[in-house]
Amino acid sequence: MLHIVDIQSAAFPSHPTSNKPESILKAIPVTKSALPSFEEYTDEIRELWTSGWLTNNGTKHQQLEHELIDYLGVEQLSLFTNGHLALEAAIEALGLTGEVITTPFTFASTSHALIRKGLTPVYGDIRPDDFTLDATKIERLITTKTSAILPVHVYGNVCDVELIEAIAKRHNLKVIYDAAHTFGVNVNGRGIGTFGDISMFSFHATKVFHTIEGGALTYNDPALKARFDQLKNFGITGPETVEVPGGNAKMNEFQAAMGLCNLRHIDETIARRKRVREQYDALLNNVRGIRILTPQSGVETNHSYYPVILTAEENRRDELYDALAKEGIFTRKYFYPLVTDYAWNQNRFASRRTPIAREIAERVLTLPLYPDLALEDVTRICMVIQERMMKR
Repeated sequence: MLHIVDIQSAAFPSHPTSNKPESILKAIPVTKSALPSFEEYTDEIRELWTSGWLTNNGTKHQQLEHELIDYLGVEQLSLFTNGHLALEAAIEALGLTGEVITTPFTFASTSHALIRKGLTPVYGDIRPDDFTLDATKIERLITTKTSAILPVHVYGNVCDVELIEAIAKRHNLKVIYDAAHTFGVNVNGRGIGTFGDISMFSFHATKVFHTIEGGALTYNDPALKARFDQLKNFGITGPETVEVPGGNAKMNEFQAAMGLCNLRHIDETIARRKRVREQYDALLNNVRGIRILTPQSGVETNHSYYPVILTAEENRRDELYDALAKEGIFTRKYFYPLVTDYAWNQNRFASRRTPIAREIAERVLTLPLYPDLALEDVTRICMVIQERMMKR
């Protein structure tokens, strides 16, 4: 049995509040964390009090790695304490240098990992239909300094993996996918974690599958396994040997235990998210002034987010955001601002050079979506949107 915990107040800034009495207004957060029953989790961790093995590749850690390899259909997998440190380890393990082509329409972590590893992000524009890096524009960004491509699968939408692979082979570039949004996604029956040299997954509490905090790398080269083990455990290779200067990014047993519990329910979780998305689609498909995304052909998605795009000439995204908040419905401008508009990045790259990304960032709003969001609440959300859009 799944339980859902509201983490809205901790994860995002507060919204304007309605004047309606609190007893009348039912708040709907933008996201909630799915949890197993308390009894299931405590049963899973009970043996830790006997073994005392709480971290350092414990039995829960090993079991979760094996089960995720099977579920995701990948050759190799390494767990980390969070997705960001996993991404940094991927960059370091591949020995990337110079410039890496990526997208400005992403969470801060993607670019921050590159910067922290001494690399220069080079930003390409996105596709207007699915918001992923436009692969047809990648080659014009390649220079003699380019060592890799770091595309991002967005909202469960998948990059043009075939074209990216062809470009990478042609120019001898590495490919690391930021797959934080695509746990369990398949492309023509193939697991999303099998594409590129490495894929990074986030298991943060807000994700479709989570280990409270956590992350993983998937890859095909078995030689990378030992390298990742070193990088996430201080470079230690034996009781008295430390071969490289590594960090500390090990997933502990309590995180792994949460993952084992949540993995048992993942198909149910995704199915319930699908029902919510289908309800949104039915009610918002013909609403004037907004655009909803069309499912990608051949992609079995995980229904991780529900973005809408404000399409009218006069962009009233912020008005809709405030109107929903006044009804106790919390949404998110995700991703806004663009990475290239962050304070630390403003003098490095002008967002006008990626006009589609800038346009989408200024018009996107992600609506509440989580497994136990009641369909009547989806109807309530859509009614507010319809009323607001009719007042144009």
